[in-house]
Amino acid sequence: MNSPSDAITAGLTPADAPYIEATRRWVERAVLGLNLCPFAHAPFAQQKIRYAVSHARDSDGLLDDLCGELQSLAAADPNDCETTLLVHAHVFGDFFEYNDFLDVADAAVQTLSLEGVLQVASFHPDYQFADSAPDDIENFSNRAPYPTLHLLREASVERAVDAMSDPDAIYRHNIDTLRKLGREGWEKLWSDAPK
Repeated sequence: MNSPSDAITAGLTPADAPYIEATRRWVERAVLGLNLCPFAHAPFAQQKIRYAVSHARDSDGLLDDLCGELQSLAAADPNDCETTLLVHAHVFGDFFEYNDFLDVADAAVQTLSLEGVLQVASFHPDYQFADSAPDDIENFSNRAPYPTLHLLREASVERAVDAMSDPDAIYRHNIDTLRKLGREGWEKLWSDAPK
């Protein structure tokens, strides 16, 4: 396997390793292993996912880091870096506060004139869809080890959706997969993970 490009590894420090390792494990075992996002296989295999860690302790710091990552992804060659996972373990541990920040993230995309170019998707350890109970297994499709903002290229999303006859099938597949797996099966995915 080739080593990741500079666009993928820029700015990472040894202190970031536990966050990156946990996030990569989640991508491998949940996102790819359970096929929760069929579009993720190619960027992962081609090492075009940038893992970034924000050390922000408040919303302003996270917004600064998000804006920097949005600009970096927009400027990067898609052949080198397709998408970015911005992990922020020290801010927005509360899901509902995190959820409120997503409006700020969308506003940042607009302010940077990147609307139609990039979008931000959301993952959180306590992710909860509207009208669901906190422990509903369906919520686990968006549960990452740490609060994470996923920066996506709109053109890539559109190509992927256009290639599918029924994009809503992903959501239905995820629900079926997670219900069959159950909470115990989900926990087994991480049984060998460091504590």
